[in-house]
Amino acid sequence: MLYQNYIRVLYIDLNSKKIRFEHREDLCEYIGGSGVSSKLFSELVKYGADPLAPEQPVVFAIGPMSTIFPVCTKAVCSFFSPQTGEYGESHAGGRLAMAIRLANTDAIVITGRAESPVYITIKPDDIIFHDAEALWDLKVSESGQYMRAMAGAPGNRSIIRIGPAGANLVPTACINVDTYRHFGRLGAGAVFGSKNLKGLVICGEKDFTIKNPAEYNKIYSEIYDKATKTTLMAKYHELGTPKNVLPLNKINALPAYNLKKSNYEFAEKISGEAFAEEVLQRKVSCSGCPIGCVHVGGLRKLFDAGYEYESNGVSYDHELVFSLGSQLGIKNTTGVLNLINETEEVGLDAISCGVILGFMTEALERGDISVSETLVDLKFGDIDRYLEAIRHIAVPPNGFYRDIGRGLFNFTAKKGGGAYQYALQLGGLEISGYFTGPAHLIGGMTGIRHSHLDNAGYSIDQKLLKDAANLSAKTIAEKIVAEEVVRSVYTSLVICLFAREVYDLETVCRALSTIDIKKTPEELNAVSSKILRNKLDIRAKMGFDLKNYPLASRYFETPSPYGLIKKEFTDEIIGHYKELIGRI
Repeated sequence: MLYQNYIRVLYIDLNSKKIRFEHREDLCEYIGGSGVSSKLFSELVKYGADPLAPEQPVVFAIGPMSTIFPVCTKAVCSFFSPQTGEYGESHAGGRLAMAIRLANTDAIVITGRAESPVYITIKPDDIIFHDAEALWDLKVSESGQYMRAMAGAPGNRSIIRIGPAGANLVPTACINVDTYRHFGRLGAGAVFGSKNLKGLVICGEKDFTIKNPAEYNKIYSEIYDKATKTTLMAKYHELGTPKNVLPLNKINALPAYNLKKSNYEFAEKISGEAFAEEVLQRKVSCSGCPIGCVHVGGLRKLFDAGYEYESNGVSYDHELVFSLGSQLGIKNTTGVLNLINETEEVGLDAISCGVILGFMTEALERGDISVSETLVDLKFGDIDRYLEAIRHIAVPPNGFYRDIGRGLFNFTAKKGGGAYQYALQLGGLEISGYFTGPAHLIGGMTGIRHSHLDNAGYSIDQKLLKDAANLSAKTIAEKIVAEEVVRSVYTSLVICLFAREVYDLETVCRALSTIDIKKTPEELNAVSSKILRNKLDIRAKMGFDLKNYPLASRYFETPSPYGLIKKEFTDEIIGHYKELIGRI
């Protein structure tokens, strides 16, 4: 809590509809964000129980710098992943971190299962349970409209909710945050669904006063100028992350057609430049951020005869341009937006959804699955068939869709045969939009949430490409581990990782000192290792073992920027990684 020596935790028991607050001094050493959320999760998780058992906790936390300093915009969600069966952690922007802070709370812990569907309004001085029976099967936009209308004047408010996928306990379901952001990966939406919890409305109504305005304004201005007046974050405002599409395609690092290719012949038609020229309507910022990296495209849809159209705003980024674009052979920006919009509405993780659809398309081509199972004869490039399949994943009409919605690792483990070898997953989670080389593969396997943002393996690959002839397995492992350690501090503060170069640890310490938190870079590094160690211990207790997640042969068959990746080399990296991570 700002200017206090404790973390203020709100505990909500859905079984009894009882709440309590605790002031936890012991949590201060974990900083906030992912440090606090993972620690609270470790105290309450039931290791032997099902991830969707009522007693399992879902935890939200913000950091000491949230919304106080530029680009400190994220909230963290920790949960038992129903997709991977291990520790789940997801990060989201929007207005949520601001709303939690101004609701006079640092962390929220939810356990139990409501007797019937509910959503909860959280205010600084009141917690209200609302009947959500009529909202339960509604799409994300529909339930959001209702919850906004019932909440009244907007103010400093955040609304998070699930769609039909979460209500149907699909393990790849997400939680939508303020329309354009998400707790996207690893199945947090299914966790909400298992608790009969449609969503949260968090209303921030409390003011906080900065005690040292002169010092605070000085460092704030310095950080602000670094973020807005240098080139460090310029690309995120201009084209956003889809700026990556063409450069990645040029070096054979853009997955296409279920990674049968690493170069997409229609990349220019779905590039960041194409989106900006054809569909970009506006740019949106998360609360407390001056950048405006959320790019919103206009999707015009015919809803009645006589040329009656409606226009929806759909946010897009590189990951979705990959998963619902090049991965599926989609050749235009409007087609990609259509698929993103449908995925958003039903509340699925858009990355996993697109990767699953690409796998299904190839599996049909190979004869490994049949149209009698998929109910749709999927073809690369066919938008209408993909739209129908997305709805089936969210609301499974048969056992096939129930199984495929659990993710590709689980599906292929159950199916057997050779399908595993072209299922694009790393550590049990579908891949992100990069095929840059071995560091990305091992980073995804080993990362604490199997995200490309855990350790930036994709960036490590691109930096080392300049000296590819001298590529060292040990060097790659060292860089993966070092990056994951330091990022544990950034995700605890919770600084948007896009601003990683704006906030060196010296700057972080100066900023913290203006809100009465005295830390040195060395102390931050030490606590970062402790936070990561706690997460690794949680994962180990859940049975995670790298040997259970061998790399699919597809990764060694398709050329990367390094040419064909050799399995022996990735095995060597894993060996060094195990040695290094054991020292944390």
